[in-house]
Amino acid sequence: MSDLLQLSAPWWHFVLRAVIVYALVMVLIRASGKRAVGQFTPFDLVLLILIGNAVQNGLNGGDNSLLGAALLASCLIGLNYLVAFVVARHPQARALVEGQPVVLARDGKVFRDVLRRELVSNGDFLEAMRETGCSEIEKIRLATLETNGRISILLADEA
Repeated sequence: MSDLLQLSAPWWHFVLRAVIVYALVMVLIRASGKRAVGQFTPFDLVLLILIGNAVQNGLNGGDNSLLGAALLASCLIGLNYLVAFVVARHPQARALVEGQPVVLARDGKVFRDVLRRELVSNGDFLEAMRETGCSEIEKIRLATLETNGRISILLADEA
């Protein structure tokens, strides 16, 4: 029973591991692009499960104690809160963590090269048009890939 609370390493090893793994996963998710984060598909769910499994041993270092799990969970939640706190108060940090919106179309012209670079399929773009109630590309004043992966479309004023 006592081994449930017995850590296999000093407490600060767990904190250091949590910080390193959190930063690594954040960088990898950020590098995967806005569309990968914004469009949650079954493949993304599988990827998240596998990433969680892949980094598990890096986090706990083979420790299976309840205290170790509580320490790691607390540290990860604290790191997430800290990142959200900093991002909410510093525009430079927000740009670094979340990226910048990208213009996909302007004044009825769709930038196909930007769609390809941002991994936005034509079907995803057409779906965003339908959700906005836009039936023709020519009616688009501005289409933007937001930092959360959603496509927002502003329509030209119909006079």
